Parts: sequence; C-alpha cells; structure tokens
Amino acid sequence: MTDRQYYVYIMTNKANTVFYTGVTNDLERRVYEHKQKLMKGFTQRYNVTKLVFFEVCSDIEAAITREKQIKAGSRQDKIDLIRAANEEWRDLGEDL
Repeated sequence: MTDRQYYVYIMTNKANTVFYTGVTNDLERRVYEHKQKLMKGFTQRYNVTKLVFFEVCSDIEAAITREKQIKAGSRQDKIDLIRAANEEWRDLGEDL
C-alpha cells in the first residue's frame, strides 16, 4: 500500500465572495484545473480560481469527512478557518 496524501481545500473568487470546498489527491493539478476553468459548473460560473485554504489528510475517508464538516459549517465558519490559516487571503496556489 502506498502512502498517499489527500487534500481538503477551499477556493474563492477574486472578491472572496463565494467558496468552493473540495477534496483531491493532487492539489497542484486540481488548482490548475480551476484556474484554467477546465471544470464545468459552479467554479467556472463564479470564477473560482483562488486557493485560500487547504489541509492534508492521510486517508480519503478522513478527507471526505473533513470536507463534509467544512461544507456543513456556516459562511462565517469558513471565513474564520481561512483567516486562521491565511490571514491575508493570499492565493496559495501560486506557491504550489
């Protein structure tokens, strides 16, 4: 069995007004897909291209559980989570 990392992430638009929470095993590829608008639907429609938060999980079950926990939280919960890790709301995708 290989050691794999999974990522729970939050992306937003330039104005930080909408949030998208997702899970992936390749954060760099997934952020690229969002930035290039390769993903049809919500993220393309609302120009969600800025990675503002991510956490690393060691297994997919933990990652999915955490994603559901974040999604179930309020907008303010998401803002607080992002601010705690990324106070200036920098695009963390630029560092990948």
